[in-house]
Amino acid sequence: MTQLSRLLGVSLICLLTACGAEESLAPEALIITPQGPVQGVTTEDAGIYNFKGVPFAAPPVGDLRWAAPTSAPKWTNTRAADTFGNRCMQPTGSEGGFLTRMIEGHGLGAVKNFLIKRAVAAQKPAPMSEDCLYLNVRTGNLNGEAPQPVMVWIHGGGHQFGSADTNYYQSNGLAEKGVVLVTINYRLGVFGYMAHPALSASDPNGVSGNYGTLDQIAALEWVRDNISAYGGDPDNVTIFGESAGGWSVTEMMASPLAEGLFDKAIAQSGASTYHLGQMDGVGLGWPSGYATGRLVAGALGLSDPTAEDLRAVPAETMMAKLPPTAEEGFHHIRDGYVFPENVGLAFRDGTFASVPLMTGYNADEGSLFFSDDPQPSVWLSDLAPADRETLINKLSAAFPTQAGQIVDLYDLDTDFMTGGEAMMGDEIFGVNIRYIAEQNETAGSDTYVYHFSRVPPSDTQTLGAFHAAEIPFVFDSSEPILGLSEDDEALTEIMLTYWTNFARTGNPNDAKLPNWPIYKGENWMHLSGNTGRALAQAETDIRVVKLDALTEGLHVKLDTLAQTRAAESNALDTGIMTSPK
Repeated sequence: MTQLSRLLGVSLICLLTACGAEESLAPEALIITPQGPVQGVTTEDAGIYNFKGVPFAAPPVGDLRWAAPTSAPKWTNTRAADTFGNRCMQPTGSEGGFLTRMIEGHGLGAVKNFLIKRAVAAQKPAPMSEDCLYLNVRTGNLNGEAPQPVMVWIHGGGHQFGSADTNYYQSNGLAEKGVVLVTINYRLGVFGYMAHPALSASDPNGVSGNYGTLDQIAALEWVRDNISAYGGDPDNVTIFGESAGGWSVTEMMASPLAEGLFDKAIAQSGASTYHLGQMDGVGLGWPSGYATGRLVAGALGLSDPTAEDLRAVPAETMMAKLPPTAEEGFHHIRDGYVFPENVGLAFRDGTFASVPLMTGYNADEGSLFFSDDPQPSVWLSDLAPADRETLINKLSAAFPTQAGQIVDLYDLDTDFMTGGEAMMGDEIFGVNIRYIAEQNETAGSDTYVYHFSRVPPSDTQTLGAFHAAEIPFVFDSSEPILGLSEDDEALTEIMLTYWTNFARTGNPNDAKLPNWPIYKGENWMHLSGNTGRALAQAETDIRVVKLDALTEGLHVKLDTLAQTRAAESNALDTGIMTSPK
């Protein structure tokens, strides 16, 4: 399970310092909002403004650490929205290997690699603080006659890293297409997802953990109550995110607390259906929230702490003393309140908010990560190069009828590293995005699925269509120094239009684009570039044999969890157990 944090624990951050036009407070971007007067800044395009660092909840400090977010502040004097809010607390210095592989994998040559790495090293880290619940609004509709659809971006980073201020998200591309873009922060890691009995005892709902999810819900409530002042339509909201942002999209769909706060959803390279952690008790390979919380408390020298004891620990001390394995438990957990069931079971049983959905994954999701932790399956931690029979025996623990098929499909017995890398991408990403697509369609909502195979334009690139590679095509924020071809520019226009059409109507199509059919159990839109393929072409059953084989592992785990939950329920009915959590 250690590969998960490494795999998804580093969100794609900007390689170079911002190089856009000078920003300044704009007199014409002084607006009156329910919070008070706010003044945004100019951008490189006339008529489009950015409102940075707007608080959507009270700072979660002191007694509000490890508590549900509370109401956002109000003011009477004009607030200058010209500076991004603090990043939420997160580990530092963990991006180096990821960025090095990404830079070198583009095939740019030694000189460019050197210059880019120097630019990255020269960047000043953004401030971090527990006081981090801020969002940004980019809008070109302050004086529009009609409100525009709203797209709320939830950043990735494994729920451990990342921020709304990342340069790849700070582009005017979406606003130019007629949507209001909101990018949000949310609490991460130990501050966003730790559970502990003492924290539950101090909580009015008797639960703990999932604070990052509650922050995301608070941001959506802010959108509902405030976005009209920025030219957005509170009745036409699309949530979208990549990697852990994709997890978050499915978590919003599974939490009854978020119901009615969004109308459409886009999950890019991420679905939280395989996270099976419980607040307490067995999680089928995932540590429980309480077990992780006790591990953290022990590392702090607190054997039986109260909530006050935990909240008294300085944030920097907390970060410095975190056990290396703790982040495996900093994910969504079933607590009976925010999540009555784990996301996977909610989708399995149809107890989620079904809305029009767009989802997909990239062709080479594992290319940046597999060499660091060469474990092809999320369900197993001890796979290694071996003969066919040995591999089948090990894989059978997770894939009881499909182990031999999986070994053969990925040539694991002849080239474990190449096959394992491909299997990692298909299992963690492909299986889960296809699963939510199938379940959402079964629940009655239109669903669109994509496969992204664009590769960097250099003939010597080694990344393929790597994890997060689609983000700059969604935001129109590609870095030319990494290579930007005619295919790339055309693909950007195609994807921007698909994404904003979907946000507007729930259908990505228009008369100028290749038709993207509804999924119906088989239809995909294949998005590509620099490969000789069409830039956008509908195909059926992409990687269907591989995904069918790998999906057995998810089904086995969800069925086992459902049986465990049923046994717990029966025990409660007979008085053997005392708590449903």
